[in-house]
Amino acid sequence: MVKVVKKLQRGDITRTILEIAKASGLIATALVAPNVLSAFAELGIIDLHNRQNEVIRRARNTLIKNGCLKKNKQGFLCLTEKGQEKLDSYRLSEYKLLIPRTWDKKWRVLIFDIPEHRKTLRNRIREELIKIHFVRIQDSVWIFPYDCEELVALLKVDFKVGKDLQYMVVEKIENDDRLRNVFNSN
Repeated sequence: MVKVVKKLQRGDITRTILEIAKASGLIATALVAPNVLSAFAELGIIDLHNRQNEVIRRARNTLIKNGCLKKNKQGFLCLTEKGQEKLDSYRLSEYKLLIPRTWDKKWRVLIFDIPEHRKTLRNRIREELIKIHFVRIQDSVWIFPYDCEELVALLKVDFKVGKDLQYMVVEKIENDDRLRNVFNSN
């Protein structure tokens, strides 16, 4: 029998801790107590015979230090807004857009109007759109040739922008030759 051992990446541990904090709302300050480690081991997340418990302890402490987790009055750790943002970034980075073989000849246009006092959020949205390969046609007007409604819904929820971000499906855009060339959509 061949034993397959998956090496945990630092992000995997961090994400697991954040996911637990989100799911349960609270994590005991003694996150690395033997019973929790045993549960992680049973789930195949860690190997107790390795130095994983130290890795988990460091990850937890780093999350606290960076403001992603904080202790509440009962001595439990809970997810902060910054922790939720980090968790959301994991989820967005793993999202895979399905690109069809043939283009349906419709453009997906995303427009947003985010006030100046939320400039950081506006910039984060722009960064995500660039990662997804949207093309900017004006400051807050972005375009993509394939269906991405689910992704837009995820962006709205994760960035808490709701009606500030509008998704449109458009059949014709004036002078779209440049866009067709960018996306190889002819």
